[in-house]
Amino acid sequence: MKQAEANAEIEIWDVVANRLYYSVFHAVSALLIKDGHKVGTHKGVVMMFGMYYVKTGLVTEDEGSLYSQLQTMREKADYNCAFETKEKDIKYMVPLAKSLLDKVRTLIGDNIE
Repeated sequence: MKQAEANAEIEIWDVVANRLYYSVFHAVSALLIKDGHKVGTHKGVVMMFGMYYVKTGLVTEDEGSLYSQLQTMREKADYNCAFETKEKDIKYMVPLAKSLLDKVRTLIGDNIE
C-alpha cells in the first residue's frame, strides 16, 4: 500500500494499479490461508474471496467488486501494451483499497502491513 500511495503522489498510475492489486491480493491470500483454504491462482483467490467472504456477508459486494476491478486493471496495466491507466480510473480506488485492507486485517485478527 505504501508503494501505491508513493506512486500516486508522482502520478505513475500503472504502478499504482499494480501495487494496489498486490496489496489486496496478499492480504486476501493471508486471510484464506488463515481460515484453512488452499490458495492457488490469482483468479482462484478472487473466486474464493467471493465465495467465503462476500457471499457470507463478511465483506460487502462493493468490496468484492473492488478486488475484482483491481485484478482486471492490474492485468491490463501489466500485460496490454496499448493500455494506460488513467488517474480518473484508479486514484479513487486508493482509499477504498485501504479500507478493504483494514477489513481484511480485522478478519485475520492480526496487524499485517
